Amino acid sequence: MTRALLRRLPRPHTLRARLTCGLVVLLAVSCAAVGLAAVVGLQGFLVGRLDEQLTEAGNRFAVSLEHNGTLPDDHDGDEGGDTRRQATGTFGARLVDCTATHAAVVRPSGTENVPLTGGDERRLAAVPADGKAHTVDLSALDDYRVLATTGHDGDVLITGLPLEPVEATVHRLELLAGIVFGLALTVTGVAGALWVRASLRPLSRVAATATRVSELPLASGEVALPPRAPRSDPRSEVGQVAGAFNRMLGHVEDALTKRHASEERLRSFAADASHELRTPVASVRGHAELALLHPGPVPPEITRALERIAAESARMGEMVDEMLLLARLDAGRPLERHPVDLTMLVLDAVTDARAAGPDHRWTLELPEEPVTVTGDAHRLQQLLANLLANARGHTPVGTKVTVSLETEATAAVLRVHDDGPGVPEDIQPGVFERFTRADRRRTDAPGGGAGLGLSIVAAVAEAHGGEVSLRSAPGSTTFTVRLSTE
Repeated sequence: MTRALLRRLPRPHTLRARLTCGLVVLLAVSCAAVGLAAVVGLQGFLVGRLDEQLTEAGNRFAVSLEHNGTLPDDHDGDEGGDTRRQATGTFGARLVDCTATHAAVVRPSGTENVPLTGGDERRLAAVPADGKAHTVDLSALDDYRVLATTGHDGDVLITGLPLEPVEATVHRLELLAGIVFGLALTVTGVAGALWVRASLRPLSRVAATATRVSELPLASGEVALPPRAPRSDPRSEVGQVAGAFNRMLGHVEDALTKRHASEERLRSFAADASHELRTPVASVRGHAELALLHPGPVPPEITRALERIAAESARMGEMVDEMLLLARLDAGRPLERHPVDLTMLVLDAVTDARAAGPDHRWTLELPEEPVTVTGDAHRLQQLLANLLANARGHTPVGTKVTVSLETEATAAVLRVHDDGPGVPEDIQPGVFERFTRADRRRTDAPGGGAGLGLSIVAAVAEAHGGEVSLRSAPGSTTFTVRLSTE
């Protein structure tokens, strides 16, 4: 039960809160220990003084009860009660065979009989006559320190002094200690929180710098790291952490700079190579087509070879164009920014796809009002063509492909859904990466795609400030493109 309660208690999460709470808890424990020691010590001292007074008083008051038998009404008599030298509150009792024959207490106005219950008599009879004071709780008088002695007639004489003054003094000390220690804990908590906050300020700066670094896009492109964390005393733990963190940022910055330079070199090489390859590929294709137009007799083997050369050169030309497009998009070259009727582009793209894949079932779901976005119409058309070609090329005959367009808030949402076999799970995480193919074993198959279509889709969507996502399972595959309409 206790452990469950402790688990439910709120716990500080930050280092500053933990240090402050730890400081306050330690001070509270110290104050409690000091207060407890002071209370116990004072109570023991006062009880000791009370026992000395009880010993000095002796049993004179109880002896007067033994000799007189009954208490007189006049408390000023020389013989009666013997109360003139007794302190107010002094208790006296005479027990015969564990039964109280007389019991009285000294009041400012004289002596007063005290009615004792059976429990009071048993507790008084249990006090040993050993010359030592003992604490007894009397129902009519509260706690008393009593001393028992044996009388001349075989009876037991009880004399006692009240513990109420001692308890009142101890309670006053407890109240005073609680107020003082409470103020001390409050002041210490506030001062400790300020001191811990000032001590951990360099660490907070390191955390703020780390947060800014964590928010930077480090995957690609040029990255400008934030300023380093402020320097602190290298002899302190916080200063050592700040120094190590700054050195780590330096290494990260060097690595990012080298990576960016490597990306730029690779991007430049891809763009230059693609540009330079366009002319020879087109030349090879042109010569092959020219040879096929030769009117003279050509052996069938040569004709077949020329046809393959023309087909492969056309395929290579498309691949070169795609690589050049990706290189330009990576370089951040601005696209055209004109209003584009996305609804008409979808209609044209589905019409072309229906002609290219008549064995598939093509359906359209368009809104009543035209959907317009700002962008490059040619590139958006290429995005649509690649998505539909991907659906046609990776699904069997008879597959239903549904193209839908709708608006959500400030975005146009294009979805291409098919009920084909779906994208393999191991391919889905990198489906928009370059040269990713659903069947890696057919990478070099004649006529197969190069795996650049979906990467162009992602690059064009990103260039328009949008995004593309995939959700696929056997029997249901959906590519979703979101483009801003603002």
